[in-house]
Amino acid sequence: MTHPPARRVVVGLGAPDRGDDAVGPTVAREVAAVLAQRPVPGVEVLEREDPTALLDVWAGAELTVVCDAVRSGSPPGTLHVVRTGKDLPPLTEGHVQEAGSHDFGLASAIELARALGRLPEHVVVVGVEARSFEWGEPLTRQVAGAVPSAVAEVMALLRS
Repeated sequence: MTHPPARRVVVGLGAPDRGDDAVGPTVAREVAAVLAQRPVPGVEVLEREDPTALLDVWAGAELTVVCDAVRSGSPPGTLHVVRTGKDLPPLTEGHVQEAGSHDFGLASAIELARALGRLPEHVVVVGVEARSFEWGEPLTRQVAGAVPSAVAEVMALLRS
């Protein structure tokens, strides 16, 4: 008897019309395009603007990869990969700082899920250091340039 593949979720988090905050959804769309050509069983790709939506979308997932804009003080376009999960230590402020249009950010959503017992075993944040969050603006050159590396990182995580 074969078992269905483990459910894995990729979430592009951010506002698609707010400058570098669009990097999460942009990476998610690129990952979906790669998966359309070379499918990986059990993978679902989603886009969300509200980090609190994560509590529902990652329910039952063995692995969740969240792509988002971050601000840590690194140069724009720097790729950050941070692993967490239900049995791993909480994120510290230096891991993923609140960024973009989120009043309640990714780090807060992760720690709320942990407190509620709703955090998946494996969560990987693929963050791209952002610079600008202006309404109606495109991704900055540095952040757009980091998209292929972020997509490659997500694909490597899905195939491991």
